[in-house]
Amino acid sequence: MTGVTGRVDAAGRGQTRIADRVVAKIAAQAAKEAAGERPEDAAAPRATVTVHRDTARVRVSLDLAYPCDIGRQCGSVRRRVTERVKALAGMEVPEVAVQVERLHASGKGTAPKGSIR
Repeated sequence: MTGVTGRVDAAGRGQTRIADRVVAKIAAQAAKEAAGERPEDAAAPRATVTVHRDTARVRVSLDLAYPCDIGRQCGSVRRRVTERVKALAGMEVPEVAVQVERLHASGKGTAPKGSIR
């Protein structure tokens, strides 16, 4: 089990398992950071995760302010979730599905020409 140097062999060290709910919490927090300021009545981002070995597949549901660039916001959420899960849990994230649940009128800015308010 121990060598001459006093180090424990790899087989004797065990393993670390991070629960799916912990990875989901990391993903939800990362989505919150990436989405920026939430409208007052918007729900906090939620995440569900499926972990297999060192890989996590993530689904994030969130509300966004309207008007906004939905594609850019979702891309930002995907990147941030991938970065944070890799950094904090050490897992690869090949897939982050972002589901926009609701758009909330923010009252800030103006809607693009031709859009409905």
